[in-house]
Amino acid sequence: MKKIPVLITVTVLAAVILVFCNQPAAEEKTAATTNTEAISPDSLVKRGAYLVNIMGCNDCHTPKKFGPQGPIFDEERTLSGHPAEMPVAKFDTGTARNWILFNQMLTNYVGPWGISYSANLTPDSTGIGSWTEQQFFKAIREGKYKGLDNTRPLLPPMPWQEYRKASDEDLRAVFAYLRSLKPVKNIVPTAKINRQ
Repeated sequence: MKKIPVLITVTVLAAVILVFCNQPAAEEKTAATTNTEAISPDSLVKRGAYLVNIMGCNDCHTPKKFGPQGPIFDEERTLSGHPAEMPVAKFDTGTARNWILFNQMLTNYVGPWGISYSANLTPDSTGIGSWTEQQFFKAIREGKYKGLDNTRPLLPPMPWQEYRKASDEDLRAVFAYLRSLKPVKNIVPTAKINRQ
């Protein structure tokens, strides 16, 4: 008689373990929600905003203004790149051969490669307004300027070599977010590449 309650307890316990062990893990549930085909456009933009923030895109692509505690993002020019009206400061070319120099807004860079500027990532025609998703993928995955074949490479300090590892879903989300921004008219100066 004592064997029957023990057998019932073991059977119930085994059933509970089987049910809970076969539930998808929290990571699997989260990963499933990153499939962009199942995400609403609003959720895709929110995911893109999250990714842009943790990837540090604003650090280089958003001009800064100075507040009481130092530089802060100029929210009127979010992700609009190096301001067209800001000239490159004079610099020592000897130093630029061995060091990387940044301007005070972190939107202009001088180094052994030459002079580069952070691009306008807003949906204005002076930014990525006419880009296709395919161009965006090519720019990030292959490091191609404007996402076009037969163009120069993206220049330092753009870390496209790291970002190219992002999933298609994440790149789609970033592109959707960038397309949702306020367009900012800003023609970023042309890079000057050292041909040595």
